[in-house]
Amino acid sequence: MLVAGLTGGIGSGKSAASACFTALGVPVIDADVVARQVVEPGSEALLKIAAHFGQNVITADGTLDRPALRRIVFDKERERNWLETLLHPLIRNQILDTIEQLDTDGHDYAILASPLLLETDQHLLISKVIVVDVPESLQVERTMQRDGIEEAQVKQILAAQATREERLSHADYILDNSGSQDALAAAVAALHPQLQTLAAEENSRND
Repeated sequence: MLVAGLTGGIGSGKSAASACFTALGVPVIDADVVARQVVEPGSEALLKIAAHFGQNVITADGTLDRPALRRIVFDKERERNWLETLLHPLIRNQILDTIEQLDTDGHDYAILASPLLLETDQHLLISKVIVVDVPESLQVERTMQRDGIEEAQVKQILAAQATREERLSHADYILDNSGSQDALAAAVAALHPQLQTLAAEENSRND
């Protein structure tokens, strides 16, 4: 089964683009959702995180306090590396399991939506790269409005991700999301048959 990776920097509109694919009946594997699943209460990963960072990163109901953890890891590269070493293999394995299940179910192609698609080995799981692209100034503005955080923190997050230029250099397809939601939906709708054709070609080669 063809798997296309969908990525973009924070505030670029990956979720909006994912929703457009979902509306067309394309299964979307959201790496952010998988990342939350591997640290659910009672999971081994969450226990390790609590032991390493302390109970301050665990909320009263036993879930991971993501804002508290984010403040720690984005300030300290060593801590971010420790967390990534723990979580990235778990996330990757769960994504692989989901891809195998979707392939068994007979889908033409699937989307792997991930903000860190190019920064991790998740890019090895895909055939094509789709980049949701907006100017960095718009990323900052949207993220501040959405998350209620300061500009300095948004720029810190941006610095930890691939640059806009790096993402575009790896792109097989680019979705411009600097306009309206309708414009994004139209761009996804135009891309959809191209990916269906690629999927059919890949399936015929594998038969």
